[in-house]
Amino acid sequence: MASIFSKIIAGEIPCHRVYEDDKHLAFLDINPLAMGHVLCVPKMEVDYMYDLTEDALADLWKFTKPVAKAIDKSMDCLRVGSAVIGLEVPHVHIHLIPLQSVEDINFSRPKLNPSKEDLADIAQRIRDHI
Repeated sequence: MASIFSKIIAGEIPCHRVYEDDKHLAFLDINPLAMGHVLCVPKMEVDYMYDLTEDALADLWKFTKPVAKAIDKSMDCLRVGSAVIGLEVPHVHIHLIPLQSVEDINFSRPKLNPSKEDLADIAQRIRDHI
């Protein structure tokens, strides 16, 4: 059964895309820890990060760099943090989260619930810096 991320990649579920190449997709988390929280995923459905080949793992991390730089330029943050949890969705993904403090990357905190308009605006601001 396809993961929710595979359905997003296939266009079956809408998302706020910020960056894409032939192997990866970056899109906004719709229930972010902080405004500008982006998920970077490989288009190939793999559940566990360390089941990726060495090249695929390196490519995924390389893909995150321009996205993180664009988040840093477009959001008011001290830096962009990254996290790999891997328990929520059975599809490899890297969280890129704009940080003001270490608490901004605490996954036990309540998530935000931004409007579609706010998400669209943030996605465009990030795209403008890639």
